[in-house]
Amino acid sequence: MAEQQENILIGRLTEVRGDGMCARVVKEFTTETPLISIGEEQTLAASIGSYTVIRQAHIAVLAMVFKTWEEDHFEQGERCTDRYFSLIPVGELKADNTFIRGVRHYPTPGAKIYAVGLADIKAIFSQYNQFKFYIGQLSAHKDYHLSLNPRSFFGRHFAIVGQTGSGKSWTVTSLLQRTIQTMPNSNLILLDLHGEYCWTDEAGNMQSAFPEKTVNYVQANELEMPYWMMTYAELIDLFIDRGGAGSSTQMAFMREVIQKLKRETAKKIGLGAVTIDTPIYFSLVELYRQFKAANEEKKDFGKVKGALFGEFDEFLVRMQSRFNDVRYDFLLKPKKRNSSETMADLLREFIGIGAYQSNITVIDLSSIPTDVRPAVCAQVGRLAFEFNYWNPKRREFPITLVCEEAHAYIPREKNGQYEGTKRMMERIAKEGRKYGVSIGVISQRPTELSETMLAQCSSFICLRTTNSDDQNYIRGLVPEAEGDLADILASLGRGEALVLGEAAPLPTRVQIYKPNPEPKSNDVDYFISWRKGVDHIDVDEIVDLWRTQTHK
Repeated sequence: MAEQQENILIGRLTEVRGDGMCARVVKEFTTETPLISIGEEQTLAASIGSYTVIRQAHIAVLAMVFKTWEEDHFEQGERCTDRYFSLIPVGELKADNTFIRGVRHYPTPGAKIYAVGLADIKAIFSQYNQFKFYIGQLSAHKDYHLSLNPRSFFGRHFAIVGQTGSGKSWTVTSLLQRTIQTMPNSNLILLDLHGEYCWTDEAGNMQSAFPEKTVNYVQANELEMPYWMMTYAELIDLFIDRGGAGSSTQMAFMREVIQKLKRETAKKIGLGAVTIDTPIYFSLVELYRQFKAANEEKKDFGKVKGALFGEFDEFLVRMQSRFNDVRYDFLLKPKKRNSSETMADLLREFIGIGAYQSNITVIDLSSIPTDVRPAVCAQVGRLAFEFNYWNPKRREFPITLVCEEAHAYIPREKNGQYEGTKRMMERIAKEGRKYGVSIGVISQRPTELSETMLAQCSSFICLRTTNSDDQNYIRGLVPEAEGDLADILASLGRGEALVLGEAAPLPTRVQIYKPNPEPKSNDVDYFISWRKGVDHIDVDEIVDLWRTQTHK
């Protein structure tokens, strides 16, 4: 560590615990403005978010200040004030002043605490500078820029959490912009629920938060993810009520019919053995016809009912209602993807390696109704996973799936409406890393997000969170020694984050870079809108857009 840092004593330990420490500020810095100078830098002694080093014999522990307070007492009839601060140990400094995460040797009360300057911070954080994956500036040291370890960040899943207005879209955009700059061959798929990352301006021109040549924009309702690429389990979720009477019979008959239809297709395209989940074309109309025939079957000139007579009334009604619902056209009525040969083109467009090469595929889900989005998200997640599962070059072509508003379709509740989507995303979280598929979840309510999903994330970017339940949940996700850092979450500014986990050298409070360009996520300006007003609202247009399910 720098020599001047060792000379600036700011406190002494008074309490040592496995998950934290407390210290008393030395008299010199109990003044109204306890300024200290380290080199050319001036800062306040023991300010929240600053770093200190605790030295005792051969022990040198690096710690972060997360709380300060004062206590009054009387000496010889005079009122005196002592100043205290709490520390979270984040790692140790070895004899050669290199930093290692985790604390193995704890000091005892009475150990001296010294200030840490920018030169020392640079030495500590420099272990990841080789990647040049910079995401922002340290809040306590604006002159230092933090680089994460992209191997850990993308390779072991990540989460970005924070309440509405804290800067999640800002952070996601900035992070992905830096990713594309740093790693020009990156492969990202972004589920955009609100049309924030690609949009059409008033002149009808497409705008994007990412460079034009790096982004592939796809509207979910135009992507066409045909039903015949769905798994048997996903088709059951779509057409059969698992808890309903006769569901087991319906599932067994569906399996038999789909296998028969796929075998017929396999013969036509020269494919050998097929399974129930082999992604080849079969006719949905023929599936419906066979269910209907079995449901109405009679023998002996109508005198004897067939074995399955009346068993499929509920299934036929459910299937017919789905088929007649225009919101499901992208799944059930494909216009382009109506043969097995079209699958390769779909995957090329989806992954961004077709005629239009791109780093990031933005799938705009804002144009489809809320209750259909989970089905699309499940398909996107499964296609990404299956693509690399069967890709011999998966190690050279890793994919990251970024899920905006993940709590909406990867919920914590069990056996809920979106169980199929949840299972698919959890499978990616648990198995995807082995096949070069990682996942990033973004949510304003981590308590409503799947526990399995968050448990698999090794890095967290936590923006402002004031809800006590969410704070406690975040506290439980990180190592015990870093849990108290959750107390800082309520005081973070817009775009300011607490970065925790394996991708950061140590727990860090960071001001995320402002994205350029910014996403279209600005809040509605009520003041301007209500002062200026609007000349005319075309209600007929609104009704037409509503009825045709067209979103502008």
